[in-house]
Amino acid sequence: MNLWGIDLGGTKIECVVLDKSSLQVVQRQRVPTEASLGYQHILGQIKKLIDIVSERAGERPTAIGFATPGVSEPATGLMKNCNTTCMNGQPMLQDLEATLQIPVRLANDANCFALAETRMGVGRDYPDAAVVFGVIMGTGVGGGLVVNKQIIKGQHGIAGEWGHNVLEEGGVLCYCGRRGCVEAVISGPALEKYYENESGDAVKLNEIVEKHLAGQDECATRAVNRLLENYGKALSTLINIIDPDLIIIGGGVGNIDLIYSEGYERIKKYVFNSGIFTTPVCKPALGDSAGVFGAALLWE
Repeated sequence: MNLWGIDLGGTKIECVVLDKSSLQVVQRQRVPTEASLGYQHILGQIKKLIDIVSERAGERPTAIGFATPGVSEPATGLMKNCNTTCMNGQPMLQDLEATLQIPVRLANDANCFALAETRMGVGRDYPDAAVVFGVIMGTGVGGGLVVNKQIIKGQHGIAGEWGHNVLEEGGVLCYCGRRGCVEAVISGPALEKYYENESGDAVKLNEIVEKHLAGQDECATRAVNRLLENYGKALSTLINIIDPDLIIIGGGVGNIDLIYSEGYERIKKYVFNSGIFTTPVCKPALGDSAGVFGAALLWE
């Protein structure tokens, strides 16, 4: 039987069917999430998508994995920390199994990213990497931990959530209710807002980086240095605790090449190892496919 996975995003729901032996794509399809129409509508969109893919694949799933925003609280089975807020407090695993009438496994989308990149992506270039940390740095900041090719969820289902450690005491208010979280400092929107406050101009992050590289915009240079310094500081804390064999950076901020050169030096500055840091820090290989591939791998 093939492997089935769904990536449950805020704007789109994607389904993939992978050949179990080769992990090649058999079918792939998307539908809009339409989250504004509510939780029950999302469940309906999921069922609709599976029906479409089943017809095209000539089979129906006997089990399916989901990459979800947020996580299912182990103690209650209720969803939490979802930026698609209508999912919070809902027994999604139970509801999906009732709707689809098949076994379901859920994992946070950052965990699925880390698993897919370990098994199918850049991790294949590092076959001896037993401990892999997948970083998400985009609209939000999060992460996933994979050990011996298995997701580590943790006691509360929040393993890898480095984006909500406090980086700046009394800093900008984060949606989680705390101030100065990693996400409130070095996410894409946070960096753009910092530049706007400094310069009075609202521009995209890639333009800020270009202005910095051109050497003609002091506000852009301050914004980029803020990113690199806090990236090194925040990631070094992670490294001090986990000391992974491989780090993979996903999300739009991870497309900034300076992260892998000057940013790498900032990690060395802060890591608790006398300035020595040799862990590979890589861009992902799977693009925006990692979440849905990781969901399918939950049943592999």
